[in-house]
Amino acid sequence: MENIILKIKVSRSGGKIIKGLGLLNYESIFSYFCPCLVKQSTALSPKIVTRKIQNRTLNLPFFIARRIAFSGGKNFSRIIIRIATVAVALSVAVMIAATALIAGFKSEISRKIFEFWGHIHISDTSYSLSFEPMPIERDQVFYPSLDTVTSILYEKPETFLGYETGREVETRTHGGIRHIQVFAHKPGIIRTKTAMEGIILKGIDKDFDWGNLTPYLLEGKPIALGDTVSRDIIISRQTADRLQVGVGDRFIVHFVKAGEQLRRRFQICGIYKTGLEEYDRKFAICDIRQTQELLGWTANEAAGFEIWLDDLRDLDVYNDYIYSEVLPPELLCTSIRSKFPAIFEWLSLQDLNEVVILGLMLAVAIINMITALLVLVLERTTMIGVLKALGETNSRIRRIFLYYAAVITITGMFWGNLLGLGFCFLQDTFHFIKLNEADYYLSYAPVKINWFAVLGVNIGTLIVTLLFLVLPSLLVSKIAPVRAIQFK
Repeated sequence: MENIILKIKVSRSGGKIIKGLGLLNYESIFSYFCPCLVKQSTALSPKIVTRKIQNRTLNLPFFIARRIAFSGGKNFSRIIIRIATVAVALSVAVMIAATALIAGFKSEISRKIFEFWGHIHISDTSYSLSFEPMPIERDQVFYPSLDTVTSILYEKPETFLGYETGREVETRTHGGIRHIQVFAHKPGIIRTKTAMEGIILKGIDKDFDWGNLTPYLLEGKPIALGDTVSRDIIISRQTADRLQVGVGDRFIVHFVKAGEQLRRRFQICGIYKTGLEEYDRKFAICDIRQTQELLGWTANEAAGFEIWLDDLRDLDVYNDYIYSEVLPPELLCTSIRSKFPAIFEWLSLQDLNEVVILGLMLAVAIINMITALLVLVLERTTMIGVLKALGETNSRIRRIFLYYAAVITITGMFWGNLLGLGFCFLQDTFHFIKLNEADYYLSYAPVKINWFAVLGVNIGTLIVTLLFLVLPSLLVSKIAPVRAIQFK
């Protein structure tokens, strides 16, 4: 009896005849189905009422659930329903905010690391053992043409529902190689009149992509790399504060070469701050010709190459591709993830935090909805008995309450989306949630809204909540019609 046809004749005496059931009391039964017609029955003739509802096809469980949901009555269940709606709204809002905050946090930290260091490093095999590696020739087959690679085909294990099927499928990367540039490192000691600081000079050449560093350049300007060797240097905010120097100041850096002490004077042209304090205090940027001279290298030699990718998801694929297909045997290819494993392990822990938050908020919504459903069933005990007396099945009566629960859940989800997305917009605009940059590498909590994640939170909340409500809805089958009709 999925859809039924109501053919009703209304008499002025207040009764009605339902085909196959005989004469029933108008107020006690028909008011559950069409309360609006109860009010109109005294003013309408039987023929008019019959024409209004004759041959009307109804999904009865949904029809009754909608009538109950929007009846607007003032009773105890209304308070419970409002509490359940607020609980669902807050749960959805917290889940949306949590996913956006964690995604923004991971994205911003990763962006800082990758923009400053690149995604992949190519160097001599001894580079990982010392900051003074053996030089490699800049004239390589892959340089600078490697950044013309737009995408590659590769094979990966086929998965179904998160499990590997044992087969390999061919797929294409999400992007290509965006940029490649040379670099060289040389450790030294900065000495001023009041302080000393250990530093590692990172030499850059004309192929350096300043677009990666410019967002973090607080003061000054980029290094002017011309035909002559530049003595300009860019240091971090932390180093400048410790040395008590600023843009335009000069200092001497001491180096050791073949057992001898060397000195070079530099002038500060800029101050940067990435927020990664552990690494900001170690590195300064200068002309690569300075580091080449200090290391005793020729102009055609460098410590290695830094590579930027279009999409971080392709990191492992391109790392394997460059190592096996591009590089000669004497060169090594390593991803930045393997160079700084502690940071990325810390970031991966945020995924666990996200799962815990989503699970807790979903549990709160489910518990409140179960409570609301049980109250609704108890409050509508008389209606359940009447419907059973009319011949309705337990499964269809359960659907009435599941439809009603869906209305409450969707209403809560609507307000939850407004709260969650509104919070994300305000945080992204005004940055009112501040963080300790020394501990979190960020001065404020960033947000990044993933619309697929928002859609998943909404669909998942609705489906999981309704699935958990099936069990308490079975209480309907325990209600006997005779006792239910007499229930007060």
